Amino acid sequence: MFFDWDKSAITPEAATILDSAIAAYGNCGTVPIMLAGYTDRSGTVQYNLGLAARRNESVRNYLTGKGIPAARITSEAFGEANPRVPTADGVRELQNRRVEITYGPGSGM
Repeated sequence: MFFDWDKSAITPEAATILDSAIAAYGNCGTVPIMLAGYTDRSGTVQYNLGLAARRNESVRNYLTGKGIPAARITSEAFGEANPRVPTADGVRELQNRRVEITYGPGSGM
């Protein structure tokens, strides 16, 4: 799911994706969930790590608000590392502003 530039708020499009992920998770029992937050390369490394963490927190709050126990969710902020679309430093790229959600064995717990 993607985020607007320099934002951590859940967009309506992101909410739709999260609702689908929650429905799919309902078929998985009590497996762990891992959130991996990323940014594009348009800020400083330190700022982007904080922004990625805020994005993870927004997703965590959405998931727990829909009934997923917080204890099952872990997260890591990667900032501008591991871009989905490689760009030069300073470039704004929507697909790099994301939180990836994985669940099941090996998902961080």
